[in-house]
Amino acid sequence: MSAAPKITALRGGHITLAAAADAFLATARTANPNTHRAYASAIDRVIALLGRDRPLEEVADAEIGIALTELWGASAPATWNRNRAAVTSWLLWCQTKKHWAAPSVPGDAERRKENTDETRAVAKTTIHRLLSRRDIPLREKTLWRMLYETAARAAEILALNVEDLDLEHRRAPVRSKGGATEWVYWDSGTAHLLPRLLRLPDGSTRTRGPLFLSERRPVPARRPAAGDICPHTGHARLGYDRARVLLEKYAGLDLHQLRHSAATHLGEAEVPLQLIMGKTRHKNPRTAMRYVKPGAEAIAKVTEVLAPRRRTH
Repeated sequence: MSAAPKITALRGGHITLAAAADAFLATARTANPNTHRAYASAIDRVIALLGRDRPLEEVADAEIGIALTELWGASAPATWNRNRAAVTSWLLWCQTKKHWAAPSVPGDAERRKENTDETRAVAKTTIHRLLSRRDIPLREKTLWRMLYETAARAAEILALNVEDLDLEHRRAPVRSKGGATEWVYWDSGTAHLLPRLLRLPDGSTRTRGPLFLSERRPVPARRPAAGDICPHTGHARLGYDRARVLLEKYAGLDLHQLRHSAATHLGEAEVPLQLIMGKTRHKNPRTAMRYVKPGAEAIAKVTEVLAPRRRTH
């Protein structure tokens, strides 16, 4: 009786970077649209730099580190860590799940320390002044107002489609971090801006596709999924990194500060923690408490209690 043929694991010799990325992005771990978009953005930029058609096994660890540094080396620690983690997850999956000969993120491209910033909450007057500036484009003004009024995560709002909007009740369903579908609510400021954002040059209104669009149509080499392209204009969905850069450019803020500020302002208005948790959709009170510390404006105001009494005569 002849011996059974020996079965060897596929080592990735004929697997290109693009094919490996596509395989990873088709797995259940990226089923959440927000997660998929974040991972795809980071991985796509890395493989575009390295060469989409290169065999996976030919890429050295050092090349991964060089690509990460070139793309995000000068970014904030949180941005570096987020994109590094996406690439790390992809490469580990290639090695452990598919048993492909894949590179690793090198040791010198280590995770960076994210310092806690106690000034993350922006004063309400500062936010309203920012959103009333005439030099802010309509798209950015609508996005920032919506992030503040919904107290939602930036990735959740950027993932919204026009057909998701319930304009009458000023709400929309979003896919949260844990994968649940939850409602976010906005107020009159966002409600006033949305119709203008949806209006097309010919006077008609967008009815489908991504809510927030990039300035240009995508190039064929980096064409996103069909669901991320507006059927009316051909423009792609606005990406997180571009949105982040624009808020930094105009205001020196990061996107999460709008959510943080909204929670802080609710706390300063003595809104009960349970309602703040409902608004921000935090499940753990201890987590929510990090966001509802009194801001600098409120602390400065309460300091007046310690001042000497004014003379009345």
